[in-house]
Amino acid sequence: MPQYTPPLRDMQFVLHEMLNVEGALKKLPPHADIDAATIDSVLEEGGKFCAEVLYPLNRVGDREGCTYHGDGVVTTPTGFKEAYQQFVEAGWGGLGMDPDYGGQGLPHVVHSAFMEMMNSANQAWTMYPGLSHGAYNALHAFGTDEQKNLYLPKLVSGEWTGTMCLTEPHAGTDLGILKTKAEPNADGSYSITGTKIFISAGEHDMAQNIVHLVLARLPDAPGGTKGISLFIVPKFIPEADGSLGERNTFKCGAIEHKMGIHGNATCVMNFDGATGWMVGAPNKGLMAMFVMMNSARLGVGMQSLGLAEVAYQNSLAYAKERLQSRSLTGPKLKDKPADPIIVHPDVRRMLLTQKAYVEAARAFTYWAGLAIDVEHKHPDEKVRKDNADLVALLTPVVKGFITDNGYESTTLAMQVLGGHGYISEWGLEQHVRDARINMIYEGTNTIQALDLLGRKVLGDMGARLMKFGKAMQAALAPFGEMSEMQEFLAPFNALQSEVQKLTMEIGQRAMKNPDEVGAAAVPYLRLIGHLVFSFAWCYAAGVALRKQDSGDAFYKTKLVTARFYFAKLYPETAALIAQARAGSQSLMELEAASF
Repeated sequence: MPQYTPPLRDMQFVLHEMLNVEGALKKLPPHADIDAATIDSVLEEGGKFCAEVLYPLNRVGDREGCTYHGDGVVTTPTGFKEAYQQFVEAGWGGLGMDPDYGGQGLPHVVHSAFMEMMNSANQAWTMYPGLSHGAYNALHAFGTDEQKNLYLPKLVSGEWTGTMCLTEPHAGTDLGILKTKAEPNADGSYSITGTKIFISAGEHDMAQNIVHLVLARLPDAPGGTKGISLFIVPKFIPEADGSLGERNTFKCGAIEHKMGIHGNATCVMNFDGATGWMVGAPNKGLMAMFVMMNSARLGVGMQSLGLAEVAYQNSLAYAKERLQSRSLTGPKLKDKPADPIIVHPDVRRMLLTQKAYVEAARAFTYWAGLAIDVEHKHPDEKVRKDNADLVALLTPVVKGFITDNGYESTTLAMQVLGGHGYISEWGLEQHVRDARINMIYEGTNTIQALDLLGRKVLGDMGARLMKFGKAMQAALAPFGEMSEMQEFLAPFNALQSEVQKLTMEIGQRAMKNPDEVGAAAVPYLRLIGHLVFSFAWCYAAGVALRKQDSGDAFYKTKLVTARFYFAKLYPETAALIAQARAGSQSLMELEAASF
């Protein structure tokens, strides 16, 4: 039957042995007093909540889904509301939020680790507080003092939840053509009218109030993305003291029936002259919304990491127990009618692929979480800027590469179980269905690839990419004199050199034909993903080599997994380079009518 155990040992390896978070946080004044023991204690308790409260509800949410009762009323699956109350009462929602508004003020990297466990346990449930975190970030960055004092304490406590309302029936990725209108009122508020679709957690029964952040156009707004403003549109209009006032004039018109994440209410929201208040400056709403979107994109990467981890755990447990055929090198369990399938080379390939992707993604996402802490809290402006550049560069890689790998990992996990993997009672097919949306929402992975290559790399002539390359080399420098490290460093260095050459080639071709960017973007993002994972596995191997004689088998396992990555997964980079170099002609020469 399905099971989940928080992977605390590997989480601690990444946090303390790879990232040295305690040492890094001592350089950040707000976090200087946080030590490793405190972090471990928080995550241990958080893991209990995830495994004991959230995980048992995962299949319940998938089977029941959300229910639309008409007249805009939506209820969540059995147990979801009660679990949310436990979450709120324990203060988990404010873990990494500002103490000025009631948060606990812990580092973002700790929040990231907690989010991994929540997503392993129950991605659909986790989306409710997850969207609130994005709304909090946008309001914290762009709200007025009055808005922050009114809304943030409630979002931090979890009494209210939040959403982001971007997509319209005719406008998904291309927000420049959205039609929702915002008419100014005499009292400084606005009347919001329009329809938004695919709104995760748009309506539910888990919290007292839902705070929607809505993109809309002012009457005199210029066309395109330069004419978009952002508005707070609460379900219940709050009084000055934070108590709930009258019901706003919008409703959920329907909920979507989806392939996965059934436990989350994906809503059609109809705004009919609803009262809202502008966030930030007029026609500058997309800038504010990008704060929320980037938070969500990093969160989606954590969703796929979480799903890949729980899928791996369950396929591994099955592979150790399922008896099927004999080992090709002779029986391993002579007292049994067959050997466990983990003896077979291709089952091991599937398991090790999952393991290698999960552990590198954990290192990558936790590093990103720590970089966000440094970006916002380090006293040195240059250090803050450098980390902001790296987070901006790699956000599309977290979203795109990890979600692609997460889907592959959940599919491999299902394959390990064979026919049982296709049966719902084992839980693996749900993970596959849930993981599939992560490659689509918050900007499809193709959009992430275009963002990476077109805006983040070519947009600044490769400056951020070069900065990242130097940072990786500096981090690996202490391992350079270890002869045992050459089997890991050699392929990493070779790949970094190939990425530099390929980037220059694409940039030169793109100046003559912009379609070259679109043709190369997807393999290029995957190539950068492997560059990051190669770096992560080099660093992990360096740490493990220094401790391989400690008697702890964990370090030998880490080295074996690193060798598997470079032997079996890294070679994909050669094909990706060839695909990116192939250019746009073979894609664009066929007339649309001839397809």
